[in-house]
Amino acid sequence: MKENPYNQDSDPTEELVQKYLSIKAGKPGFFLDEEEYERVVDYFDDLEDIPQALEAVEKGCEQYPYSSSLLLKKADLFIATRRYHEAMQILQYVELLDANDINLYILKTDVYLALDQQEKAVALLENALGLFEGEERLELLFELSDVYDDYEEFGKVFDCLKLILEQDPNNEEALYKICFWSDFTQRNEESIRLHEKIIDEFPYSELAWFNLGAAYQGLKLYEKSIDAYKYAIAIDEKFDFAYRNMGDAYIRLRKFKDAIEVLEKVLELSRPEEVIYEAIGHCYDRLKNYAQARFFYKKASHLNQEDSKLHFKVATTYMNELNWPLAVKHLENALHLFKSHPEYNLAMGECKLQLGQYREALHSFTAVISLKPRNISGWEAYLRCLYLMENYHEALSDLEKILKYISKPILLYYRAGILLAYGKTKDGLLQLETALILAPKQSRRLADLDPELLKLPAVQDLMVKYRKKASK
Repeated sequence: MKENPYNQDSDPTEELVQKYLSIKAGKPGFFLDEEEYERVVDYFDDLEDIPQALEAVEKGCEQYPYSSSLLLKKADLFIATRRYHEAMQILQYVELLDANDINLYILKTDVYLALDQQEKAVALLENALGLFEGEERLELLFELSDVYDDYEEFGKVFDCLKLILEQDPNNEEALYKICFWSDFTQRNEESIRLHEKIIDEFPYSELAWFNLGAAYQGLKLYEKSIDAYKYAIAIDEKFDFAYRNMGDAYIRLRKFKDAIEVLEKVLELSRPEEVIYEAIGHCYDRLKNYAQARFFYKKASHLNQEDSKLHFKVATTYMNELNWPLAVKHLENALHLFKSHPEYNLAMGECKLQLGQYREALHSFTAVISLKPRNISGWEAYLRCLYLMENYHEALSDLEKILKYISKPILLYYRAGILLAYGKTKDGLLQLETALILAPKQSRRLADLDPELLKLPAVQDLMVKYRKKASK
């Protein structure tokens, strides 16, 4: 025998459904009151059996034609099946029966939004706010904030949440939401004032302390944000988002050891996350502890093996340790995922250069130039590579082309160095003098190309001459 999917005798709702099915089948002796019909409709709706729910609500409305609650459920089901105009007709009728049911306004809002009539939805909800108090008014404010969000009137979303918190300072949903919107709308100063008032009344609200910290952080007042987060953590020692934000604030202050401490606390409290491992790796990187930085970058990479940036960061730790072969290995991984990334190609070229593989280095630098032709770093590396290959003629030829559309003093220093190495001493010194006149503070660029050039007496004399002029 086929099982009845609605047959579970131990559940009172199931008994109601069985009674309803008996009525539907035309069996005598069964009756459902208005509330029981509502429960039956809800039952089918929860099962997402919309046809059965519609049939049940139709039967209920036949028996109770003036039931506003059943009519509202019917309108809700019509909205779910995109019968918006029919739903609105029902809602207009309900308004004559009972204009004080909050669901009437919420459902009418849904219809207006579905019909792309945002202005009517806003006007409806704004007018309805005057009709309700307490929890119902809060519900309408949340509904209004969602409407503003959908139509990108973000400042008004903040306004709605602020009104909610002024009425109910401990409203958890509003506290969670306003943290994002105060930052998104850049109304952090207003958020600070709001949350200071909340804290005055409810000093043990960890969410209010957290939001205060986030608002200070949005204004780059990192010390104050850290103090607020510490209060949040004192109230709730497992508040992982407070530790997370505090870690970011410490990083902004370059307090990398403190940042590591709080970010490791995040790992204790929540599941492993790529972004946390990467942030800890960054801190160790800035502390020049490259082995530890690499350890955490690799942990982050294990969680997201398709993130080329993490492979690149592992490579840079090897580059900082002058371990060029291992750096190349990880750069190959990064380039496999993102072949056309200028920074990865630039790093690969530098590694190949350090390994004496000049042709391969030149290939990488050429890729950088093709990707970002006006980026000076690519041209600088490319010219340095040609210089080390002693291909001075090609370097000078390319420099002439570059200088036509890139005017950077560094290129003048490179031209001077190449001319000097090429044996064109007079031209080289004239070019160096021009560079020193235009950009004396960038004279170190000559040493970047070749430190040996600084040992030439004529070069030393020019450097001393213009250093004295610059100091006057």
